Amino acid sequence: MTISGFHDNPGQLTFAVPKGRILDEALPVMARAGVEPDAEFHDPKSRALSFACLRPDMRLIRVRAFDVATFVAHGAAQVGIVGSDVIEEFDYADLYAPVDLGIGLCRLSVARLVDGGDEPQGASHLRVATKYPNLTRRHFEAAGVQAECVKLNGAMELAPSLGLARQIVDLVSTGKTLKENGLVETDVIIEISARLIVNRTALKTDPRVAALVDAFRRDAEARRLEGPGQ
Repeated sequence: MTISGFHDNPGQLTFAVPKGRILDEALPVMARAGVEPDAEFHDPKSRALSFACLRPDMRLIRVRAFDVATFVAHGAAQVGIVGSDVIEEFDYADLYAPVDLGIGLCRLSVARLVDGGDEPQGASHLRVATKYPNLTRRHFEAAGVQAECVKLNGAMELAPSLGLARQIVDLVSTGKTLKENGLVETDVIIEISARLIVNRTALKTDPRVAALVDAFRRDAEARRLEGPGQ
């Protein structure tokens, strides 16, 4: 991977965005708040991780969703956008999520094979395949069940049919992927939306961060007033 638009500028803000499902919805929201990457960001052939922005005091980094939270929590990036699932999974003390952007809507759910039968009555232990071990354990503990979490980063839907785990915990949007793999959704752990996140120290010490929070909040409120489909 290469680093494009990267300058050793300690006064430059770093804005972290996730690869994947949220990014396409986030870009127009970011643009309205004054965060616009340069042309290379939109080049599908680019393997860069860091990009210049139209405003010279900011750069954009594009990383995995879980890493967005880590970069911002540790102050390597001051601002970012990530799903509330990631925020809840890590629960970083130095991470603050002041704005619900109302995009990237989905849910974190439990699923099992349609014809997999019921769990044994009174079972106190269960193996679950998931990318979210903390949220998964908390969910099952609340029901008095100890969840042994098998960490997978993808292809979660294969786990039950291959005998790796009887159940999975994964993101669900339409449910189509579950159905195509012979799975049925049995419980919703949390409803998810994308959030603007900031580093708490940066918010207190850099007025540009507070200004970004205000800009994103105004945009989110305006879209809520317009109503769905606008």
